[in-house]
Amino acid sequence: MSAVFNQPSLARRVAPIFQGFDGFLAFAVLLLVFAGLLTMYSSGYDHGSRFADHGRNMLLAGFIMFVVAQVPPQRLMVAAVPLYTMGVALLVAVALFGITKKGAQRWINVGVVIQPSEILKIAMPLMLAWWFQRREGQLRPLDFVVATVLLAVPVGLIMKQPDLGTSLLVLAAGLAVIFFAGLPWKLIVPPVVIGAVAVTLIVGFESQLCADGVDWRVLHDYQKQRVCTLLDPSKDPLGKGFHIIQGMIAIGSGGVGGKGFMQGTQTHLEFIPERTTDFIFAAYSEEFGLVGNLALIAAFILLIFRGLAIAATAQTLFSRLLAGAVTMIFFTYAFVNMGMVSGILPVVGVPLPFISYGGTAMVTLGLGLGILMSIARARKLAQN
Repeated sequence: MSAVFNQPSLARRVAPIFQGFDGFLAFAVLLLVFAGLLTMYSSGYDHGSRFADHGRNMLLAGFIMFVVAQVPPQRLMVAAVPLYTMGVALLVAVALFGITKKGAQRWINVGVVIQPSEILKIAMPLMLAWWFQRREGQLRPLDFVVATVLLAVPVGLIMKQPDLGTSLLVLAAGLAVIFFAGLPWKLIVPPVVIGAVAVTLIVGFESQLCADGVDWRVLHDYQKQRVCTLLDPSKDPLGKGFHIIQGMIAIGSGGVGGKGFMQGTQTHLEFIPERTTDFIFAAYSEEFGLVGNLALIAAFILLIFRGLAIAATAQTLFSRLLAGAVTMIFFTYAFVNMGMVSGILPVVGVPLPFISYGGTAMVTLGLGLGILMSIARARKLAQN
C-alpha cells in the first residue's frame, strides 16, 4: 500500500515569500511611484529614454526591496560593522585618489566607477543601531559620544569632497538613531539654540555677510553662495538665483488645480533647470497645482507615519532604531527637496523620493524600503 502525497499548488508555495509584507507601506509607495511615472513622462518627454530608464530604475528598486525584505533583521545587524567599515575605507580612498568631476572629488574606480558616500546613507543608521543594541540597558553619556564620533567621521569626509546634500542625508540618518536611542534633552537644546541664533544673525546681517570677500571659513564658497542666493535670489536672477526663481514661478503658476498633464509651459519651454532630477517638484506642481501637491504630501505622510509605526512595534532595539532612522531618511529627502525648490532652503543635490530621476538614489530607496518591510515582516511572522 503506497501513500499518496498531494503536492501543494504553486500559489501555496509562493505565499510564504509574501507573508508579512506591509500593505499600508506598499500602498503609499505605489501612490508615489504612480506620481513619479506621470511626472517623468511629462518632464522627460524630450530626454530620449529617460522615462523608460526611470521605470527600469523603479523595477530595480522594487527587486532590491523584495530581496532585502526576505532577510531577517538579525542578519542585517551582522552586516552593520563590515558595511560601515567598507564605506569609510572607500571614503578615505576617494579623498586620496578619487575621481574629480565638476570640481567635486566624490567617485572612485573599483572596476566600475562608484560614489561611496551613497553607501553611508544605509550603513550609518545600521552601524549606530548596532552600537546602541550592544549597549542596551547600560547606556552612558560616553556611549553617545562614541556614536557622535562614528557619525562625524563619514560626514566630515563627505563634506570635504564637497557634497553638502549627501552629507546632510547621512547626518540626518545618524542623528535620528541617536535621538531615538534616548539622547538627553540637555544635549539637544544647546545645538538647536545655537543654530537658531546663527540663522537669525545670517538673516539680519545678510548684506554684510554675503558681501564679496567675506570668508565663512567653515563653508566652501559655493555653499556660502547657495545660502546667500536663498536669502535674496533677485541679486543674480540669471545666474545663481535662476534655479530658485524659476522653481517658484512654476509652483505659483500651477495655481489650485494645475495647468494639466503635459501642459506645463515652464517645464516644456525648458525654463525649469534640472526638471527631471532635483527640480522635478516644480514641474509636478505646475501641472497638478495645489491639489496635486496636497495629494503628494499626503502620500509621503502615509509613508512616514507607517514607517514610524513599524519602528514603534519592532521586536528589538536594533530594529526600532533602524526603522526609525530609515523613515527619517525618507522624510529628509522629501522635506529638503520640496524646501529647496520652494525657496525656503538652500539648493542642494537631494532628489525627491520615487519622483526624481536617478539610479543610485532609487537603489538606496529600495534598500530602505526593504529594511522596513523586513522589520514589519519579522514582527508579523513572530505574532503568527
